[in-house]
Amino acid sequence: MRTATLKRETAETKIELALDLDHQEPVTVATGVGFLDHMLILFARHSRISLEVNVVGDLDVDSHHTVEDVGIVLGQCIREALGDKKGINRYGTSFVPMDETLGMASLDLSGRSYLVFDAVFDNPKLGSFDTELTEEFFQALAFNTQMNLHLKILHGKNTHHKIEALFKATGRALREAITENPEIQGVNSTKGML
Repeated sequence: MRTATLKRETAETKIELALDLDHQEPVTVATGVGFLDHMLILFARHSRISLEVNVVGDLDVDSHHTVEDVGIVLGQCIREALGDKKGINRYGTSFVPMDETLGMASLDLSGRSYLVFDAVFDNPKLGSFDTELTEEFFQALAFNTQMNLHLKILHGKNTHHKIEALFKATGRALREAITENPEIQGVNSTKGML
């Protein structure tokens, strides 16, 4: 079973997160940040994983700690659930159109952490979500999953569409990468490990 459950409590956030890479239900998300909830549900649906997230954060300050810490815990759970990564595709790439916007995500579950983020948002806030936190979330996700993650908005105008395209594309790229491929013997690396 490729599953993981993690509880993380700091002075800023209390997070409980569970995921299952091989089942699509349940998906329940309650972070206290409506737009983040929406994006995480989309991410789960497009990566076809089960995801349960409950967060109590210091939203009286702002949503920064909540958004970043969810990225940290989600990344740690993905890494744990993947185990030794034997038989997985390892790589994934997806282009997602969202009306006038086209977003791209390409990732490698290499064990090496890196984020390339190429997106500009004209609207600084969507609900209680500061749009600059999009990069913070993906930075935390990439570094804690220990993956290379390249994100780019090729074109677009609407900030909501841009961020949604990135979350959907990342989910779809992750599904491709975590899929077990019977043609792959052992780990998909000449090093013998990822």
